[in-house]
Amino acid sequence: MTAHQVEDHGLLRFLTCGSVDDGKSTLIGRLLFDTKTILADTLNAIEKTSQKRGLGAVDLSLLTDGLQAEREQGITIDVAYRYFSTGTRKYIIADAPGHEQYTRNMVTAASTANLAIILIDARKGVLTQTRRHSKLASLVGIPHLVVAINKMDLVDYSQETYEKIKADYLEFAAKVGIDDVRFIPLSALNGDMIVERGEALNWYEGPTLMEILEAVPAAHTERAEKFRFPVQYVCRPQDSANPELHDYRGFMGRVESGSIKVGDAVTVLPNGLQSTVKAVQLGGVDIGEASTEQSVTLLLADEIDTSRGDMIVKTEEAPAAVKEIRATVCWLAEAPLDRARTYLIRHTTRDSKAKLTGIDHRLDVNTLEHVAADKLAMNDIAEVSFKLAQPLFVDPYAENRATGAFIVIDESSNNTVGAGMIL
Repeated sequence: MTAHQVEDHGLLRFLTCGSVDDGKSTLIGRLLFDTKTILADTLNAIEKTSQKRGLGAVDLSLLTDGLQAEREQGITIDVAYRYFSTGTRKYIIADAPGHEQYTRNMVTAASTANLAIILIDARKGVLTQTRRHSKLASLVGIPHLVVAINKMDLVDYSQETYEKIKADYLEFAAKVGIDDVRFIPLSALNGDMIVERGEALNWYEGPTLMEILEAVPAAHTERAEKFRFPVQYVCRPQDSANPELHDYRGFMGRVESGSIKVGDAVTVLPNGLQSTVKAVQLGGVDIGEASTEQSVTLLLADEIDTSRGDMIVKTEEAPAAVKEIRATVCWLAEAPLDRARTYLIRHTTRDSKAKLTGIDHRLDVNTLEHVAADKLAMNDIAEVSFKLAQPLFVDPYAENRATGAFIVIDESSNNTVGAGMIL
């Protein structure tokens, strides 16, 4: 590697969550400010707003709280996404709301994150919302948790306070089965231990928040994953000037997990027919091999009847075809889940009609206890079972977040009413 080449650590999607007023938006503002990713005109605008409010310093939370209602109340309502990059990595930050009535917004943001920063106010310690957000982050399969104990400047940077909160959180984490968790004391307002170490937390010898973010493994790199390729579109070019194109039949889609190369033996589901990969193309150019999150066209050696909704997998890694699924579902709609109705389940590019066959239990997001339930209202999270009209090719969500997830659609309105994770 030459002096001009910098190692690319890949994209990291991460989520910030925690109780109201723990400083999530300020933390993100500080990250953007200290990594020099704010445009001068944006900085001028928030400086003016801060002055209007009579604040002595620039209110960095204004960088993410974009809605008028959020700025007026000083809270986060909708998920705000922010993008920034350092020399070695690109980042997408999701700032999730803390209030219980916005649970569905948080689940949406968490579904694609690879790391969650759970903020705790050093003055308040571990709260109900801290537990709720930690449980939700663990439930949606976020592999890495960072507990950031913020506002250390308001407790005189006390190591004793930090150690007590850490012990309380570890006791809770052991009960709910959270094992990969790191702790860091910081002050988002002053910037201590975020990008720069600062002078006030010399007793803490661990990495800064930015160093943790830089070192976290990229998504899909921590274990070998099975190849899953849901077909989105069948490409048949028609060009009278090039008659050889009439033999071209490409299957377009996105590699959701694993990798594929020319010569690999594959099976097309649901028909079960087998072939080998003749070519892998990106933008009409042969690339020979494709891996996770690449959108490519596959050409097979044999003529196989394949259409949108089918899935191409490696022959030795075929998933199970199921007509009944048990899943954790977050209900997103204002209208409650209706046992009498038929819903549509969309799993990758395949749809199937579905009927609810049972609700095992609902999760009380505040006490984290399992509660008996016969219906689901908005923001409820429950373990349910569905019977399917068409078979789906699924993996458990814990193994594969792409083929282990689905959405529930109301057939009459075409609205998305639920999101599910297969158990």
